This record gives sequence, structure tokens and C-alpha cells, in this order.
Amino acid sequence: MLPTVAEVLALDPVRSGAPRVLAGTERLDAPVRWVHVIELAQAAHLLRGGELVLSTGIALPDDSAGLQRYVAELAAVGVSALAVELGSRYSRSLPQALIAAAGEYRLPLIVLERETQFIEITEAVHAQIIDAQLSELRSAERLHQVFTELAVSGATADEVVAQTAALAGCPVILESLAHQVLACVPGTQDAAVLLAGFAGRSRAARVPGRTGYDAAAGWLVTTVGARGEDWGRLIMLRGTAPEPGDVTLIERAATTLALGRLLDHHEESLERQAHRTVLATFLGHGYSDQAEAEARARALGVPVTGRSLIAVVVRLATAPAGLGARARAAAIAETLAEVCRSQRVPALVGALDEERVGALLALPPRSDTEAALSRLAGQIRPRLAEQDVIGAGTPVDSVTGVQLSFLEADHVASAAAGLGSQLPYFRLADLRLRGLLHLLRDDPRVHAFAERELGPLLAHDDAGGPQLLAALRAYLSSGGNKAEAAKQAHLARPTMYERLRQIEDVLGVDLEPAESRLSLHVALLALQAAGTPQP
Repeated sequence: MLPTVAEVLALDPVRSGAPRVLAGTERLDAPVRWVHVIELAQAAHLLRGGELVLSTGIALPDDSAGLQRYVAELAAVGVSALAVELGSRYSRSLPQALIAAAGEYRLPLIVLERETQFIEITEAVHAQIIDAQLSELRSAERLHQVFTELAVSGATADEVVAQTAALAGCPVILESLAHQVLACVPGTQDAAVLLAGFAGRSRAARVPGRTGYDAAAGWLVTTVGARGEDWGRLIMLRGTAPEPGDVTLIERAATTLALGRLLDHHEESLERQAHRTVLATFLGHGYSDQAEAEARARALGVPVTGRSLIAVVVRLATAPAGLGARARAAAIAETLAEVCRSQRVPALVGALDEERVGALLALPPRSDTEAALSRLAGQIRPRLAEQDVIGAGTPVDSVTGVQLSFLEADHVASAAAGLGSQLPYFRLADLRLRGLLHLLRDDPRVHAFAERELGPLLAHDDAGGPQLLAALRAYLSSGGNKAEAAKQAHLARPTMYERLRQIEDVLGVDLEPAESRLSLHVALLALQAAGTPQP
């Protein structure tokens, strides 16, 4: 940061000249870009603005009109201050006409009442200027390093915005051209207050060019985009005029965001990323502040206050590995969002991970939720694989209950994964025993029960003998009908009968009693819920 006139006055070489400000005290915060010693009656044409002009006054005009013209010309080119030393031309004081002209043009006028060496003043000020320039270079290098690392590492928009806010020390918001908040780091401010009425305030904030400052809002704004396709704005909510370096910071951040979008062909859109961030919070630790949750959803164009809220989770059972899985989850999220728009259902939609896509539907109060889910599932179901399943949570009437609805929907989708698409979508009531066992899947007592019931059979299959577990599963799922079990297992009836006899021998049980079959069926479901690999 360049030194100001006030800071220059505090330097020892200047203080030795007994400086006294005679006019322009309101502009002592003007930055000093350079120091010029000039003894000419017409000096303005040699200056470029921002200079501290030093003079002994020997060449200044004699008349009042000339002095006023001299000051007017200096002010016109943007000189920071004029300092005149007594002794050579003026012995005791400066002319009143010079003082009056400096006051009229708001040009700081300084009288040096004792003789001083101008070279010492010049050296001292220039040393500060060079230090400031070196500091700016170091800051620019740091910004280059930080944002280059973010770009190379494939940082998300949330991460770029968070780093920008940390460097700026104030809230930073990334918005779409529709004024929806794609990422927000409120810093020490309350997020709900910050986002309240954001779209309206953003529309009112207009700046010239691609980067500018809206003084009324206290916002430093820059456009984000590349190749002639702008898609958003990055906003630094300073509240006051931007600090030196803020423009460089916000433009560097915008470039990183634009570059990330150009390079990232496999990722979801920024809108889906923003939705995913909110959904992940609901599914994770939840929002501690209801107002913040409502404000963040509303800032994305999804009203949640006074709505019937339903969580939906689509579990993808046939996802490919690596980038393919991410791309498919992102594609399903975009498809689900498109379906919600076609149904005119406001919704937050995003890929939660490579295997799950989440949505929070915001239906009008007293809506027929089952009908809405049926319409939604009817449109999305044909675009899913056969083994993909849709789970829905219980409707809630406020954001405080959304986390439980999401956890329920996620549980339902996970528990129903083995059932495929037998239903367009699943609710908790559809799972029955399977749902209970999925809830208890981490309980060691359930593990111990399944091991007691089926451990010998698993050991037999692992040893390489005939695969009896598959035969048992077919037998139990057919309700004990041996002919139907043989058909399901693609075995001849005599082969199925023999394998059932072997199962009874290995386990030491009789398969005919209903309770025996029930116990084994529960154990099989427990193994499936725990994720134990099965043939």
C-alpha cells in the first residue's frame, strides 16, 4: 500500500523541516506515488498524478491570479500534495493567495518552516514506495500460488470461494446470472441475515465493466465466465471501499472458477454442486440454525417455509467405477432436476456421492404427496437401471425435520437395493422386516445370530463344494415350494432336492418347520443388510 500524505509527514526527514498543513487537511489520506522537486511556474505538464511536489517557491508567480492558476493546474493532474520550504523565496509565511487557492481546490498545502534536505525526503518516501511495491508483488505471487494450486487440484467452487473469503477477510458469494447463490462463505456474519432478500439486492447492484464497486451496497463485484460465455458473478461484501489488492484477488478467484468449469467436463453443474452442498448438510450434521437453512434454500430458488418437505434418495446399483460413476450420478441428478422442473416442483437436487442422488421436494401445503411421488417416479424410473431404487422419507413441515426425512429416505433406498425396481419408489412401510434388519445392520448381536444360523453353510461354500447358499435363498424366497425353488435356481428338481438335503446336514436343521425357515430367512436378510458378499 502506497504511503499517504499523513504518513509522509510523520517521516523523520520531513519532521525535521517542522511541517505545518495550511490547507487540504481533509485529503491527507491521499496516496503518494512519487516525490518531485520542481522549481517552475508551470510544472503540471511534467506530472502524472499522485506526486508530492517539493519546492522552495523561488519560481512561483508573484500575483494572486498566477498562484491560483499554479494550484489549479497541480490539482487538475491529481498531485497528492504541495510542500513549500520557507527561506529562499518566502521568509516567514506563504502568500494568502496560495493558501486560499489550495483550500479552494482541496490540495494539501504544507509549509516547511525549517530548512531541510529534499534529497533525504525523496529517499525516505521512495523507500516506502518501493517497499509497498515489493509487498504488492509478494501478495500477487501468493495469490498466484494459492489459486494455481486450487486450479491444479480441481478444487470445487465452494473451496475457491472459501479461500477467497479467507484471504479477503469478509463474506464472499458466488451467484448465477439468475441471482441464485451457488456458494456462500458468510465469515463472521449471520448467514440467514446475509442471504435475506439477496436476489433483490443483487439485481440492484450494477457495476460498470466486468469488475466494479457498488458503493450503495458495499459490494465489489466481478463477472465470472470464459470464452465469451458468462455464467455468474463473484461478490465480495466489504461494506466499505475495497482495499488495495481486492480487485486482483476477486479477479484471480473468478479466473480460477471459470477455468475449473472449462476443464471439468465430468462434474455436475455449479447449480447441482450448490444444491448438493445444502443436501449434504441436511444428511450429515444438519443446520443448527433454521433461519440459515431456509435462507440458503431460498437463495437457490427453492422456498421451504410453509411447505411440505419430502426427502428422496436414488441409490444407483450399477454405477461404473471412477469418473464414470461420478459422471453417471451427475447425469441422474440433472435428469431428476429436469423432471422436478417439468412437474413444477421446487426442489434441491444433487449427487450426494457416486452411488446416491438426493432431492428435497418442496410441495405446497396439504399436497397429495403420494401422487407427487408417483408422478416423479413415473418420469424418472424409465431413465434408471433396473436395479436402481428410489427411497422416500416421511413428509415434514419445516426444515428442522428434513434431516430425519433424509436419513429415512437413505435408509429405505439402501435397504431396498436388493429388491430392484419392484416398486416405482419405496417408503419405510414397504420394507417391513428387511427395513428393520437394515436399521440393525451394525448391531453385533445381529451379526452373531446370522453367523450361528448360516456360518457352517458359508464355510461349506467357501471350501469349494456345491453352492448351497444360493439354493437355500431360492427355497426360502419361494415360500418353501421346492419346484418353484428349482425353477428360480435354474436347477433340475432332483438336484434341488439333493442340495436341500445337504443344507439340512450341514446346518443340522429341518427345513420343513415354518419357524426354521423364518429363522434362516432372517439370517439371510441380516447378511444382505450387513453387506456380506453372497453368491
